[in-house]
Amino acid sequence: MARGFRNRANNVFGIALRKVHKAQQYAYRDRRVKKRTVRRAWIHSINAGVREHGVSYSRFIHAMNYHTNIELDRKILAGLSVAEPYSFKAVVDEVKYQAKISDFIKRKPVIAEM
Repeated sequence: MARGFRNRANNVFGIALRKVHKAQQYAYRDRRVKKRTVRRAWIHSINAGVREHGVSYSRFIHAMNYHTNIELDRKILAGLSVAEPYSFKAVVDEVKYQAKISDFIKRKPVIAEM
């Protein structure tokens, strides 16, 4: 299992044993961390797509989950926001319409004067 490790870690038994054990710990941990990072990437792409239409991510998700009958998960929404912007706009508009959040318009940024 240590084949491919560098320096003495691949042929000195004691060092290789410790390195393989540590590598297995990292592999176990990172199989779970990978799911978190992928979900985070989905949320980032949805947030970017939704902000173009004048709604924040938190308002959009809350409205979609509790005030509409649209059942799309984050993976599908992220794919739509990247690959199908017109379809994503239709989903956002439908969520705005059903949840009655069309009055939230994209505000101009507030510039603090110095």
